[in-house]
Amino acid sequence: MTAKTVVAISSLAVAVTTAGCMNFYEIPVEIPIQAKIDVSGFQRVLVAGFVTGGTKNIDPNTETARLLRSQLRTKSDMRVIDAEVISLVDEVDKRRAASGQGPAAPAPATPDEPKIKSDKDLANYETIFTDAEYWKKLGAEYQSPLIVTGTVMFTEISRSGVVSSPQTTIDAQGNSHYQEVRAFRDLKGYALVPKFIFIDGRTGQQLYSETFHEESLYPSGQNTPALSSYFELMDKLLPSFLNTLSSQKIKGSRVLLK
Repeated sequence: MTAKTVVAISSLAVAVTTAGCMNFYEIPVEIPIQAKIDVSGFQRVLVAGFVTGGTKNIDPNTETARLLRSQLRTKSDMRVIDAEVISLVDEVDKRRAASGQGPAAPAPATPDEPKIKSDKDLANYETIFTDAEYWKKLGAEYQSPLIVTGTVMFTEISRSGVVSSPQTTIDAQGNSHYQEVRAFRDLKGYALVPKFIFIDGRTGQQLYSETFHEESLYPSGQNTPALSSYFELMDKLLPSFLNTLSSQKIKGSRVLLK
């Protein structure tokens, strides 16, 4: 046996012995994430309203405004302004009618259809977000707050594909076994695509915007209410929305050896 081999074996033995004597400690840690925009110059925040479409099963404009206001009341230092939720779709149509133009999107064929059914329809209403004078005037009514607005598309979707699901089998001895079974299924659900726009109520200028996309799919035979799915999807993106305005902390843990 060479000297190098002896040294290697000795080192391994020491490492194993040392490892056997080590204690493992798991300690909680918090990782700060800086806010995406500086809102230190604002004392108030106004969630004004949204251009919405995709379905008439819920009112995404009102639901989104209420939800964001509720979140900001508990997780923001700014004062949340209570005001009537603005229907920006009606605002744009009113402007176009006053100028002799027709509505920005064709009228729905039936009362059950939304006015905005596609991204193309949505784009025809987004010009209001570049109207600095409109937002500056609105800001002046509420003492120049930070204004939160944007678009929300909430649509029904359907997909087909192979889905894995756990299945229990019992053998001849009565023991249970679990295995993944793959099967072709029809799925249906909802897609939520919000674009949050943050506007300086003092100048009417945009400060920041961010778009999200979330989906939830369920077996076609499962009856999932649209409102329940909406809140489920919004819950996934709320931390990112809040991180735009304030620093957040991600909680986790680390393992230390001693």
